[in-house]
Amino acid sequence: MKLIIEADGGSRGNPGVAGSGTVVYSDSREVLREIAYVVGKASNNVAEYHGLLRGLEAAAKLGATDVDVYMDSKLVVEQMSGRWKIKHPDMKELALQAQQLARGFDQVTYTWIPREKNKKADTLSNVAMDACAEGNPVGVLDAEKPAEKPVEKPAEKNWHGASMRPTRFILIRHGQTEMSVAKQYSGSSNPPLTQTGVEQVEKVAQRLANRGGIDAIVCSPLTRARQSADIIAAQLGLPVREIDALRELDFGTWEGRTFAEVMEADPEAHAAFLSDTKASPPEGESVQAVARRVKKAIDALAEEYGEANIVLVSHVTPIKCVLKQALDVPASVVNKIHLDLASMSIAEFYADGPSIVRLVNG
Repeated sequence: MKLIIEADGGSRGNPGVAGSGTVVYSDSREVLREIAYVVGKASNNVAEYHGLLRGLEAAAKLGATDVDVYMDSKLVVEQMSGRWKIKHPDMKELALQAQQLARGFDQVTYTWIPREKNKKADTLSNVAMDACAEGNPVGVLDAEKPAEKPVEKPAEKNWHGASMRPTRFILIRHGQTEMSVAKQYSGSSNPPLTQTGVEQVEKVAQRLANRGGIDAIVCSPLTRARQSADIIAAQLGLPVREIDALRELDFGTWEGRTFAEVMEADPEAHAAFLSDTKASPPEGESVQAVARRVKKAIDALAEEYGEANIVLVSHVTPIKCVLKQALDVPASVVNKIHLDLASMSIAEFYADGPSIVRLVNG
């Protein structure tokens, strides 16, 4: 279920008496909550963050899975989107609280709007500032308006039979390398990203920052994947964990050779590899071998993290194997999926329900 938040905050003096206002709407723009919150003595920016926090708290209580946040504070929108750094210690603490709340949703977006389009929230923030000036304690005023009828449970949680949130893997293929440009088999070889590859991953990192709610980043230990993961981590402010099972398929003696070169030099073995997922390159490994090690890693991560959003940065074959696992289909499906460099795919695994693929090569 998607909900919409409009939030505002203000202070009379900087710092001074401060309050925030928040309106929570249904996706059809029905008002579900109106919240006036006495902040106390604080700056305008701190009050803005309190408006956001009250909205995210209310959305969580209402059972939202997706949230669109609209604010007239460019600072808060840019900081929560990951584009601007947060330097003020008070705002850092509040931003961390907001990020923690955001992780409880499938997706949170942040959009700046001009002040004239945020009048409801602005009015509520002024109510809160008036109350603060009159000596009211920090907290929500009686101005909070509950929904007049129970909010409908999100259909997304019911159609597949699961009631829990999934372990969601956001699967990112690494960016461009010189070997991918040359269309060479690149498994255990370790080329770095090109400048184009860096720029490709920077765009993905921004998409992930805009999405919000990321709990962890894991990656293949190979340089191109680790380098991609580090770019994403710098944007999201999260550590990176390497998992050996997420490395690319080992192409054995075919490493560094092109498709055409291998087809000419070893046509029978190459044709077998392309048609049979049990076949492997000379001194290399098969697709089924990769699928087995990837499955063990995915199962272990799902058990460890539970209901979480995990960015997994890897390579073509391991990512296809995660999708294969989520689809519960034979390994031969890897030959029917195309993944671009720096592409995004999403697979979900429910502890009390099925696995689902939500996106391929996005």
